[in-house]
Amino acid sequence: MVFYPELAPDSRYFTIFLWAGWPGSFCHRIEGHVSFSTRRNFLVAAAGYAAPWLVRPARAAAPPIFESVPPDKSGIAWVHDNAMSPNRYLPESMGPGCAFLDYDNDGWMDIYLVNSGPCDFFKPGKPLRNALYRNNRDGTFTDVTAKAGVAGGTFGMGAAVGDYDNDGFPDLLVTAYGSMILYRNNGNGTFTDVTEKSGLGMTGWTTSAVWFDYDNDGRLDLFVCSFVDYATQRFSCGDNKLGLKYYCIPRLFKPTHSFLYRNNGNGTFTEVSRGTGIARALGKGLGVVATDVNNDGRMDLFVANDTVQNFLFINRGNGQWEEAAVSAEVAFSENGQARSGMGVDAADFDGDGWEDLFVANIDREMFSLYRNQHDETFADVAFDNGVTQATRLLSGWGLKFFDYDNDGFVDLILANGHPDDMIERYSTQVKYKEPLLLFHNQNGKLRDASADAGPAFTGTFAARGLAVGDYDNDGRLDVLVGVNGGAPVLLHNNVGAANHWLGLKLVGTRANRDAIGARIAWSAGGVRRSRLKNAGGSYLSCHDPREILGLGPATKVDWLEIRWPAPSKQVDRYTDLGVDRYMEIQER
Repeated sequence: MVFYPELAPDSRYFTIFLWAGWPGSFCHRIEGHVSFSTRRNFLVAAAGYAAPWLVRPARAAAPPIFESVPPDKSGIAWVHDNAMSPNRYLPESMGPGCAFLDYDNDGWMDIYLVNSGPCDFFKPGKPLRNALYRNNRDGTFTDVTAKAGVAGGTFGMGAAVGDYDNDGFPDLLVTAYGSMILYRNNGNGTFTDVTEKSGLGMTGWTTSAVWFDYDNDGRLDLFVCSFVDYATQRFSCGDNKLGLKYYCIPRLFKPTHSFLYRNNGNGTFTEVSRGTGIARALGKGLGVVATDVNNDGRMDLFVANDTVQNFLFINRGNGQWEEAAVSAEVAFSENGQARSGMGVDAADFDGDGWEDLFVANIDREMFSLYRNQHDETFADVAFDNGVTQATRLLSGWGLKFFDYDNDGFVDLILANGHPDDMIERYSTQVKYKEPLLLFHNQNGKLRDASADAGPAFTGTFAARGLAVGDYDNDGRLDVLVGVNGGAPVLLHNNVGAANHWLGLKLVGTRANRDAIGARIAWSAGGVRRSRLKNAGGSYLSCHDPREILGLGPATKVDWLEIRWPAPSKQVDRYTDLGVDRYMEIQER
């Protein structure tokens, strides 16, 4: 405690500075008007002010990085029904996916959630439905499913969002065990089921899907992952060590090929994978991301497969695809074993201008972080980045590279949960419900930051899908997690305003309207960064389509460059842009 000696004891005004000399010490100033008869009384009074500060420092508790938003606060009352039965049919264990989308084009992210439904082994006792929640712009959501006409009606798996008809409104694909559904956005808050009319009417077991422009004609095409041949082989596995039926390992089922659909530009699609490397590659696809692994301007596909090798479909142009996962060293584990690949993503996590890959697997199979070596090969650097150690006993599904703290470096979040709900009865280490994981990127190297992320990261979930999106438009990406047989988890990002940002909604005019494949470069505070606008990623889920550029402490963007994808390949440049705001940029 320090006071100024020139202040006499009978002064009616005093100033006291309180200081505590321990690590993290602080200084506090108290001012006021009071009368003291003696210097001794002054000191006693000052000590009275000082004592509470010295005994218990008054520090405001910082909010957690991510805070779970309960249903009574968000208004999201929907709960996933996994249709779990004593027979343990495999589709029960695989959903659900989720999505952020701005279905009404009001600039605020809405939420779509996918549910199970009637199929050949499940007849629900009451109607089940998917759910569309409209953002009320105040942190709450309203269920508009019935009005919008997107309730589903199949045994739903996941969602993929894209403006396939370039009318400015996002359309919605729902994958399923059974028949997938294409909903065309009517632009008035409602959707129309155009599945059969569009040429996408098919049955099977579809999982993750991605909208992207593979032929650079300015229209979004569609890739759909196909899982196993389950309808013709349907059975449950048993008995396990407990004498009960359990969810079969997908190794027991026949693989299938995935599907590539070309956009015909008239509301219809043509299946064009026949005769290509895509049709020849029989797999059990669960996750897919569209990215450009060789920087040739054509979007490639990385597909995670369950119990068979992963696929890397390199787009060679003119409708030709080369499956190159083995030569790229992303097909198998480091010891040459096929793994249970589920979630995937791509991003330039080390900032060298080349897209890196990530795939999550089941427990003890190890997750992989593949660094791009600039020659269509990759090196697994998961161990060097602490990923192997943190995920050894976990099973990963939804995941996303994203810059959660806007420092300009790409971080990573993982949603986990074991597929077998009885695993804890015969395993002492592996759990059914598992924690989320958050990795912070420090100058190109990942560090497990889960312990500092908040109470949501100490809980456990049967997590499946995961999507990121800024639902409150504060420039910080929030997280939505789909939970098998449970309520979704909405995580609000509280990381704080220490770093600045610029949010971009890119609108193609000659390029595809969603600007998939655009390259963004910017400079802020003398630091230059770049990013490719990928599509897809995670598991069964779809993300906020806007790009948020983390600027760190910089208070303006010196310059911003958008290199639009073909057919235009236009380069637009902007200078001296303000920060902490969203802006729409149309291709010139």
